[in-house]
Amino acid sequence: MTEEEPQVCLACAVLTVSDTRSAGDDTSGNLLAHHVAHAGHRCVRRDIVKDDIYQIRRVVSDWIADPEVQVIITTGGTGFSHRDHTPEAILPLLDREIPGFGELFRHISYTEIGSSTLQSRAVAGYANGTLVFCLPGSNNACETAWTRIIREQLDSRHRPCNFATHFKPHDND
Repeated sequence: MTEEEPQVCLACAVLTVSDTRSAGDDTSGNLLAHHVAHAGHRCVRRDIVKDDIYQIRRVVSDWIADPEVQVIITTGGTGFSHRDHTPEAILPLLDREIPGFGELFRHISYTEIGSSTLQSRAVAGYANGTLVFCLPGSNNACETAWTRIIREQLDSRHRPCNFATHFKPHDND
């Protein structure tokens, strides 16, 4: 990282996918929104939806089409149970998948949770110029993904490369 360069501020959206969480107890969504702000970015959208393919797809599609949103981070619905639908909702919306994200996340998670990491279907990609990360719903998984992968990749000063340099700055940045 080169500290002399000013960091590019990105407009981020956080979506919690859960059948049980509400605004009052959305700990993983709160954690991600806090990290986004602490890293110098803006959380411009925030929502909670039931773990339903079409509800997830509706919100994420709206955000992908919104020129104000540059990065979407979802939390929840990436497990292997019959109620986890986030990858099925998001993958058809992506123009290009980032296969290394899920692989790296599972590799890092292996040191924390062992072979249970196989049940994580974390994914990431681009859609209409918007970066989309889909994370598990646990606070620990969100913390791991943010601190070990996403934070650096959204930091325009991170070298040798980062995702932030792929965005045009907003006029208000």
